[in-house]
Amino acid sequence: MITLLHIKNIGIIDDLSIDLQKGFNVLTGETGAGKTLIIGALKILSGGRFSKEMIRSGEKNSFVEMSISLPNYEDHVIVSREINSSGKNVCKIDGRLVTVNELKDFMKNVIDIHGQNDNQAILDLNKHIELLDGFSGKELFDLKTEYEKLYHQFTNFKKELQLNYGDDLEKQRKLDLLNYQLNEIQEANLQANEDDELEEKRKRIAASEKIANHLQEAQNEIENHSIDSLNNAIRALEKIEQYNSSYSDIVTRLKNSYYEIQEAARDLSNEDISFDTEEQNQIEQRLDLIHSLKRKYGNTIEQILAYQQQIQKEIFDITNLETYVAELKQKLAQLQNEMEILCDKMNQIRQKHAVQLAKEITQQLQELEMQNAEFEVHVELLEDNKFNPNGRNKVEFLISTNTGDEKKSLIKIASGGEMSRVMLAIKTVLADVDKTPVLVFDEIDTGISGIAANSTGEKMKKIAQNHQVICVTHLATIAAKGDFNYYISKNKEGNTTKTHIKQLNEEQTIREIARIANGEITETSLQNAKEMRQFSKKIA
Repeated sequence: MITLLHIKNIGIIDDLSIDLQKGFNVLTGETGAGKTLIIGALKILSGGRFSKEMIRSGEKNSFVEMSISLPNYEDHVIVSREINSSGKNVCKIDGRLVTVNELKDFMKNVIDIHGQNDNQAILDLNKHIELLDGFSGKELFDLKTEYEKLYHQFTNFKKELQLNYGDDLEKQRKLDLLNYQLNEIQEANLQANEDDELEEKRKRIAASEKIANHLQEAQNEIENHSIDSLNNAIRALEKIEQYNSSYSDIVTRLKNSYYEIQEAARDLSNEDISFDTEEQNQIEQRLDLIHSLKRKYGNTIEQILAYQQQIQKEIFDITNLETYVAELKQKLAQLQNEMEILCDKMNQIRQKHAVQLAKEITQQLQELEMQNAEFEVHVELLEDNKFNPNGRNKVEFLISTNTGDEKKSLIKIASGGEMSRVMLAIKTVLADVDKTPVLVFDEIDTGISGIAANSTGEKMKKIAQNHQVICVTHLATIAAKGDFNYYISKNKEGNTTKTHIKQLNEEQTIREIARIANGEITETSLQNAKEMRQFSKKIA
């Protein structure tokens, strides 16, 4: 339930806090005082759309937050949403930033808003089967629990089968692809470091003319200058080596250098830098093939060869899975048979309870002045093997509001007032099984009066026994049934108008009921209000 709602800078609301209670909370007040803005704030916190025009005049942002008490949480959950005039949204759940969609997903299980133009969770087809199953009670619950266990195993086995290529067509497709990849790599006959060697050759070929010129220059310098110079130096020293033994050592060293330089000259003269165009084309084609394989199978030749081994292992695994796959298929077939039996039983139970649920909702609609309405809970059995988490059923709520009309989906109801009463009828019957803790009814009493209005109030009060109900109303008969009544007013303060809210005590509540019923407070209207209030307490 919502324990506190705080609204800031929305419309004429400056800064407003509302302490809400468990049970039936009724909001009444002057026209234009801000009742609709309070409901709008709840919609904003539920992830609804927000218009920049809703920001209070002169302000740059609006802020809404609420404190919620939920069964599975130890502490209260704080939900907030701030919207700037630039359109920027800041949504938080317990201080954690979330997206608008995340906020909406969280709040759809907390609050359900019904008004002239609000078709909340009840229009979700997935919700219909949940509500019918809840209405069906333990008779269905035990079967569904057993089915859910089997369905969990079933989906796990199917995933495992797909991961192990158990589907024959998928298995063959995978084998074809792997064999193609393996052949492509094997035909390339890659060698380790081959690409580096080819790149080196390509660089040498590209620079062949430059290499040849420099080799020739080096050879000329050695032959024309270095060798002759060394030879002359050796001869000169030989003529004086008899005078000093150190000269002999130098001659020996020079002769060694002479022979090494002669050998280097011969090597340079033997260097073959010739190439032909065919060799260059072959190198380019080979490098293109290697680069193509790298794009597909790895960044290096080593990675490509490692992938080749992986492919060979995968092909071996797939071709040797027949025994394991056969076992999986046998288990799936057995599970499928067991699930089919449970689905048939669940379908029979749903069909039976669908009739009773439709009957009770139709009765509620007639009490809400929709005498010609007929409600139907349509239960369809899906084709074989079309299993889903709920079995093989599709459930949809249908209605016709006029005699002779074809029953249509709830979403096709044109009248907002009719939709609101349909929602109220459904909520009344399913109050015990609907787990949404907070229900908001925004002026759903529009266009009804008398017996229908009284019945509307009684139904909301009944729902409030298991939910927190927040209702905006203009009818005294509904206000008289409130467990907690709030009066909303607006006051002019300087150049601005501000909204105020006050929780009424019993005496103030009776005066407000009298005001709504008669337009003014008189002895007669007060007496009438007391009687309505006493009557509402008796039926509680």
